[in-house]
Amino acid sequence: MSLDANLELLRDPARAARLTGIMRGIEKESLRVESSGRLAQTPHPKTLGSALTHPLITTDFSEALLEFITAPSSSMDSVLKQLEEIHRVTYQELGDELLWVSSMPCQLGDDDSIPIAYYGSSNIGTMKRIYREGLGNRYGRLMQTIAGIHYNFSVPDSLWEDLKEAAGNQQSLQDFKSDGYFSLIRNFRRYSWLLLYLLGAAPAVCRSFVRHQKHRLMPFGSDSHSLHQPFATSLRMGDLGYQSDSQSSLTVSYNDLSQYTKTLQEALKKPYPDYEAIGLKSSKDSHKQLNTHLLQIENEFYSSIRPKRTTATGETPLHALAERGVEYVEVRCIDLNPLLPCGIDMQTMCFLDTFLLFCLLKDSPKTNNVEYALIPQNIDRTVYQGRDPELKLLVGDSEILLREWGQLLFDEMRPVADLLDSANQTNAYGQAFNVMMLKLTDGGATPAAMLLEEMRANGETYYAMAMRKATEHRAYFQAKPPSAETTAKYRQLAEESLRRQTEIEASDTLSFDDFLAGYYR
Repeated sequence: MSLDANLELLRDPARAARLTGIMRGIEKESLRVESSGRLAQTPHPKTLGSALTHPLITTDFSEALLEFITAPSSSMDSVLKQLEEIHRVTYQELGDELLWVSSMPCQLGDDDSIPIAYYGSSNIGTMKRIYREGLGNRYGRLMQTIAGIHYNFSVPDSLWEDLKEAAGNQQSLQDFKSDGYFSLIRNFRRYSWLLLYLLGAAPAVCRSFVRHQKHRLMPFGSDSHSLHQPFATSLRMGDLGYQSDSQSSLTVSYNDLSQYTKTLQEALKKPYPDYEAIGLKSSKDSHKQLNTHLLQIENEFYSSIRPKRTTATGETPLHALAERGVEYVEVRCIDLNPLLPCGIDMQTMCFLDTFLLFCLLKDSPKTNNVEYALIPQNIDRTVYQGRDPELKLLVGDSEILLREWGQLLFDEMRPVADLLDSANQTNAYGQAFNVMMLKLTDGGATPAAMLLEEMRANGETYYAMAMRKATEHRAYFQAKPPSAETTAKYRQLAEESLRRQTEIEASDTLSFDDFLAGYYR
């Protein structure tokens, strides 16, 4: 069905109420750094619990790369309150350390100075660590210290049932939902350059991050320690970030679930000469990587958005998707915003919900190879030149000004924001929409431009700006410590997670090699 038809359907008050059941959750990464700004070398604080089993606080690639996970909720307010609560609790345990507020790290040494996360001695913990060893050996550890925000989004089954009935669709609800989420994903990929423009907050990097690689950056004024591009938006999403030459040969189809899973299954089995050259194990018989294939596990495939399904213990993500369909989508292209204590705020979330619902309701043609090739080119242009008023993006055989295309999308999106306001009896969506529309016409109002302007006005390096913000945010969280009740709750969560890790380690009966072979089967 068309966007107009779907909007008309949801204007029915009974159906519009379904929109209050939209679920969202946040996963936010932050590096722990010393008071000097250098990457912390301390282990994950035991008082925060087990990174393997804690439901809210874990680590990502590095022992120093914290990841905060909010419980999914239909209330944005509760998601943000929990994210803030996790920050306050964490700052009680960090001593003199700070949480780095930017997506792009600074003050980095060589790869060996970046400690890989440790998850204990269990088979699953060992697998998580070896996977990260493999990432470091394949792409270098520096790239893995980039932090971001993942935004998880789903709409309720009652809404899918309404859409299915209106379309006269005869599929099972599971298959209809999976097709619907892949439609959302295709539209998201077409239009995600708009999010990089509006929300990108990584226009500059520290010279230490790019000292071993070619780049297209220039010094920030007379400051040779800070590198930037004048109109950049989100350098994290360009060729300095999560990019892989090996994966450039991998064409993943988003046209339906079966094609998507088939493509990734093939990549999991495809030998790759460069990774075979690394070798599977060292002379001491310790693993260098999980395998020598193009992908070690599905999550190694870098993508700005992923279809997701909650997995059972020991189950692979692809098996879960194939068996039970898509449950939600994970948006992975959101930078930490150093201007905000939590890196994200209600306004950003309101706009993300509007954008994602628009992508879901708008008709979404299947992607062909021509469009597939254009998408990364539009992303690259937006990453490096997005705020240039004259920047043009590619559409088919022609070009269109980014701002002109953006305005066309805003015109289509406005009724979606109005619908969300009406359903939720608020004006928050419309207000967020208007703020973002202003940023489209005034590039100086975007986070990327505001950060560069602060650096310019204060005569600061990228490092000095980020350290100032990190210090301000720490003061913000420490000014209102968590209550005794909250502290006790998190202490119990930490203790339970440590106990659970011990139980998992004690229950292992297989050798690691047998465990790994069983996982891949």
